[in-house]
Amino acid sequence: MKLYLCGFMGCGKSRIGRELAKKTGMAFADLDAYIVEHEKMSIPEIFDRSGEPYFRSLEAKYIAEMPDNSVVALGGGAIINENTAKTARETGKVIFLDVDFETCYKRIKDDSNRPLAFNNPKEKVKELYDTRRPIYSERSDIIIKAAGTPAKIIDKIKESL
Repeated sequence: MKLYLCGFMGCGKSRIGRELAKKTGMAFADLDAYIVEHEKMSIPEIFDRSGEPYFRSLEAKYIAEMPDNSVVALGGGAIINENTAKTARETGKVIFLDVDFETCYKRIKDDSNRPLAFNNPKEKVKELYDTRRPIYSERSDIIIKAAGTPAKIIDKIKESL
């Protein structure tokens, strides 16, 4: 069984994922980190050299390599790709960590490793958030209002499973 955490950049997928994995005895995998390791380039480098569509194709390719019995933190745009979403739904449960835009933006606005946030004005990032949020909801098995402490969010996830 795999648990895939999806949601907008800065919603806490990696942090919650690591802690959820520890509490459940599952492995933890971060799809973005996996891509960086295998491509030997940072995400901004991949975007600069090959563009966002190529990066999305890497997510679709590498999601199939995520280990069994793991909690997988997906990138903020991974589930937007139909192939990536299909693989996730066929191989595990997709959990949407629903966090308000202002919280996410505060966490990501100065992070140069997030090219879609770092290289765009707040209004453009908000448009991206508004476009992606309904897709996250539609392509998820479970929706978690991810407000509160990590422990409370993890409890909500465990109850939903």
